[in-house]
Amino acid sequence: MNVEKIMNDLAKKNPGEVEYLQAVREVLDSIVDVVEANPQFEEAKIIERLIEPDRVMIFKINWVDDKGVTHVNRAFRVQFNNAIGPYKGGLRFHPSVNLSILKFLGFEQIFKNSLTTLPMGGAKGGSDFDPKGKSNAEVMRFCQSFMLELARHIGPETDVPAGDIGVGGREIGYLYGMYKKLTREHSGILTGKGLNWGGSLIRPEATGYGCVYFAQEMLATKGENFAGKTVAISGFGNVAWGAALKVVELGGKVVTISGPDGYIYDKDGISGKKIDYMLELRASNQDIVKPYATEFGAEFHEGKRPWEVKCDVALPCATQNELNGDDAKKLVANGCICVCEGANMPSTPEAIEVFTEHKILFAPGKASNAGGVATSGLEMSQNSMKLSWTAEEVDKKLHDIMKSIHAACVKHGTGKDGYVNYVNGANIAGFLKVANAMLDLGLVN
Repeated sequence: MNVEKIMNDLAKKNPGEVEYLQAVREVLDSIVDVVEANPQFEEAKIIERLIEPDRVMIFKINWVDDKGVTHVNRAFRVQFNNAIGPYKGGLRFHPSVNLSILKFLGFEQIFKNSLTTLPMGGAKGGSDFDPKGKSNAEVMRFCQSFMLELARHIGPETDVPAGDIGVGGREIGYLYGMYKKLTREHSGILTGKGLNWGGSLIRPEATGYGCVYFAQEMLATKGENFAGKTVAISGFGNVAWGAALKVVELGGKVVTISGPDGYIYDKDGISGKKIDYMLELRASNQDIVKPYATEFGAEFHEGKRPWEVKCDVALPCATQNELNGDDAKKLVANGCICVCEGANMPSTPEAIEVFTEHKILFAPGKASNAGGVATSGLEMSQNSMKLSWTAEEVDKKLHDIMKSIHAACVKHGTGKDGYVNYVNGANIAGFLKVANAMLDLGLVN
């Protein structure tokens, strides 16, 4: 397999789509040996078919604000691959949303969903609409307008969106209400729903929980656990909140959270009412964490990221490419033994190279971030069976899935020296299931 030729051709067709090209490169570099050992994949052009989305929908959203002013936003749905199940992936509402970011996320979702072992394909969508600072009525009107277009492209056995950055329970409710109005049916069309109308317990916490469960398995390979460990977390949304809850439960001490304005360092640890306060920050509709410092007398480091703090475990839970090569060197120098991604591709290629070179335990988001979509899959199952499981049942199933993903990564990522390259392990394990399904289904896929 000629990776350089594939990447050059892809770059010509997708100029300037940096995030998308980065995600594809990472996967191709990991699976070269596997593809070359299985000539049937090259004969069927599996790689060329896999890196192209099945379809991309781009549409405008017209909506009216509370003052009667009309606004126009751009929206997308990228349906990437459905070889193993209906398209599945979140919706992101944020000014940074563009085609490159959604294609990268949709591509990552293929392998993440494959790793869960649940029957879900890969997709992603969203809009450059910013819900922050908008009234509930404005968000509702935007969501209703968004669903008027999206509804024709999705369905419970076709494409099942979920939430992502900027799309929480409020937005999912407005989207689901409009879909129900248009189709005149209740179905499992969206995940992340409210508990009153088909949602699953622990879904908001699931991505963070799953990340910590995965890190726990990684630490266990070195005879370690979270008890007594100092943990640095970035972000302050649902993923960071869930991760903080689970770290504290397992005996670790969380000392940082972060936002675009900087990071908080709390030497006494973030637990109890301090974790609850993260939800208040999130609900304030402002992308800031500085109020935490005022509330609890902690240190606030303006415009900086938390990776300069001495810690045993780092959990990047904010956004893509938030942890670079210099940050990675600081973590290594400060004695960090484990980096487990809670966000999608938060570490740059340079950072991953540093971690690998120093044999640090490092897990890519497509494996360690899979707890959210895994629980979304469990929500889909509950919807299909018209029942709901207890929080304990969902949590156990989530824990089992994360242990299974870790085992698959170890199986495919362990080198001759015993070091587990979780990036290779996740990419190979995720790829093999999808590639073999594509072969089974014939050229139509």
